[in-house]
Amino acid sequence: MIQINHHFLELQADYLFSEIAKRVAQHQPKGGHLINLGIGDTVLPLPPAVTTAFQNAVEEMGRRKSFRGYGPQQGYSFLRECIAEHEYQARNITIQPDEVFISDGAKCDAANIQELFADQSSVAISDPVYPVYRDSNIIAGRGRELNYLKSTVDNHFIAPPPSTRYDLIYLCYPNNPTGVMCTSADLARWVSYALEHKSILIYDAAYERFIRDPKLPHSIYEIPHAKRVAIEIRSFSKNASFTGTRCAFTVVPKECVAYDEDKREVILHTLWMRRCATKFNGVSYPVQRAAAAIYSPTGKQQVDESVDYYLQNAAIIRQALTRRAIRHWGGEHAPYIWVDTGGSGSWELFDRLLQKYSLITTPGAGFGSCGEGYIRISAFNVREEIERAAEKLVEAL
Repeated sequence: MIQINHHFLELQADYLFSEIAKRVAQHQPKGGHLINLGIGDTVLPLPPAVTTAFQNAVEEMGRRKSFRGYGPQQGYSFLRECIAEHEYQARNITIQPDEVFISDGAKCDAANIQELFADQSSVAISDPVYPVYRDSNIIAGRGRELNYLKSTVDNHFIAPPPSTRYDLIYLCYPNNPTGVMCTSADLARWVSYALEHKSILIYDAAYERFIRDPKLPHSIYEIPHAKRVAIEIRSFSKNASFTGTRCAFTVVPKECVAYDEDKREVILHTLWMRRCATKFNGVSYPVQRAAAAIYSPTGKQQVDESVDYYLQNAAIIRQALTRRAIRHWGGEHAPYIWVDTGGSGSWELFDRLLQKYSLITTPGAGFGSCGEGYIRISAFNVREEIERAAEKLVEAL
């Protein structure tokens, strides 16, 4: 008889946000509608520059002379060139367009990137952690090789490199779920660690556009020699409302290497290119044209306005928490605020906020053992709802 991949049975029974959706569906609010401060889905529409480019590209696809079929698996050169120029070369980082891979989402790449590495590779992830890093490695059979780097209030939720060697390390800054941001010095320690141990860093920078302090790093490649040991993942979902449109990119520098069984260097760029050719037919042409519009002068301005809107929402929540002297972190360079429950269990406070105040949050325990005692609040909502939520939080906490 055919057998299943038994590693699926090692996963938690329900994905965090599926469990949240189940509890929300079971709850009938007594006084008004629910205010969602939970899942990080955007509410602002696509920027006008994006929709115009999208519409024009769709019309191209409707004409015989400009119709396009299969595109390059790595992505169209016009978008990869925009990314290389505006995201990296503008910051004096030498990334070539052919080192950029366009995908249908940062979550997909964060889950799939582990396919490049040996089954027995040891993996380190932060705790609390975005679940996809953990779950994708469990599915691949590395559940016993997973190691958790404790990110707590004592280290300001930024775990330092451990004394133990690990093959593959996942970093996420600005961080989801805690909302904190690391410094260049923090990243430099990790790059030094990876160089010393011949490890690979997977750097998830999906929320990079929310960084407002010019002293903070926007890319791990700002650190010398990082291109030899780091793969960077970015997204258009949260900065330009592509959550339903689906477009992201991953940078795999040609300098980045791992090793075969004979300890010979293998260029990861070549492997990722081969993997994409095997499993992916590329992001649609209209979506990539829409993404490229983000880099026009008008598009940049409109994206900045959207990001500023969410950061202002976060500031409203933070101000409300400060008035009540509730300990919290994040919300300055990320759309998430990490809130101390004051001794309540994470799910306990989640249920109370839902049932009594009609607020949907995310229990920190769903992100790992170190998340117990915290909830994550998302700033992705319209201003009126955020203002109502802030008043409710002042009363509830």
